Amino acid sequence: MLLVTAFIWGIAFIAQSVGMESIETFTFTGIRTLMGSAVLLPVILIKDKGFKFDLKTLKAGIIMGSLFFIATNLQQAAFKYSTPGKIAFITATYIFVIPILRLFQKKKTSLITWLCILASAVGLYFLCIDPDEGAELNIGDLLTLGCAVAFAFHIMLIDRFTKIHDGLKLSCTQFAFTGVISLIILPFFEHPTLADIHSAAIPLLYAGILSCGVAYTLEILGQKYTPPTLASLIMCSESVFAVIAAALILKQIPTFREGIGCIIMFVAITLSQVMQDHRTKE
Repeated sequence: MLLVTAFIWGIAFIAQSVGMESIETFTFTGIRTLMGSAVLLPVILIKDKGFKFDLKTLKAGIIMGSLFFIATNLQQAAFKYSTPGKIAFITATYIFVIPILRLFQKKKTSLITWLCILASAVGLYFLCIDPDEGAELNIGDLLTLGCAVAFAFHIMLIDRFTKIHDGLKLSCTQFAFTGVISLIILPFFEHPTLADIHSAAIPLLYAGILSCGVAYTLEILGQKYTPPTLASLIMCSESVFAVIAAALILKQIPTFREGIGCIIMFVAITLSQVMQDHRTKE
């Protein structure tokens, strides 16, 4: 389930990028997440023979939805300034935010993980900063870093809530909350037309039905049966799928410098999670 999730997410970066050529952030997010929620409603209806959402599950879904709203809109906005491959790799740094957050839970993080965090920072430098253009992160990179932090909190909530609540209902609720809030905010910042939305129909359908309705739900269900370290290792492979898809579909070939950054980050991400999983088994 998690490998399929990573594959769908990787290609979704292309859909998000193409969709932003016609519509803006809150429009895209609002429509895609409501699509995702709508896709899950009949599944829940058939599974439970009715809509039986208890108050505690709704509250948990709204809490998850609050973080999902922040993370997905930050990421979507980044597509105005950056490429799908770069956004995918920077998003994957959530895997290093998690051990930092775990310190507040009084859970130790291994030395190898901290070394991998340092290596990831080096990779980010090569990926995001070109000395010829000035040694500064662009707005898209900063938005994506904020997205990574929000997704780290989101993953921790998933690990907590899926132990006590129905995964499908959590997913459906978080999408509905994100979609409604995005559309409420939308008129203050954006003014989409029906023609604009129609132009983005295919990216919206992919991002809504497959990325939200299918992939994010598979993430929630998959994390219930998979150790968090292994789960995050599998899901971070979305960045690889995204770079490959961007090169094949959009012809966005990474520069040599960006390629070095991607390789360093992927090795750091993979090594940190493999070592953590090995220590967990011990």
